[in-house]
Amino acid sequence: MTSKVKKLKSGNQDLINKPDHYNTGDIECIQAIKSSMTSEAFKGYLKGNVQKYMWRYEHKHKDNKVQDLDKAEWYLKYLICVEIDENI
Repeated sequence: MTSKVKKLKSGNQDLINKPDHYNTGDIECIQAIKSSMTSEAFKGYLKGNVQKYMWRYEHKHKDNKVQDLDKAEWYLKYLICVEIDENI
């Protein structure tokens, strides 16, 4: 899934696809969340994150609005992949 998403890096860290603070254990945070929910609940989670990042992009990072837009895009593309996988 992440190969379809543009990467934004700061130093050696990929701030969009694999931020260090979401990859501290044996499983990525997004996979743990997915495992804890039904498919419908997880799709709602993804949709909610798209809405969150779109809502705040003009306000939180006034010097870098694109970062939140990239995050919204990441969650939207993940949601699209989930929908495609479920309909194959």
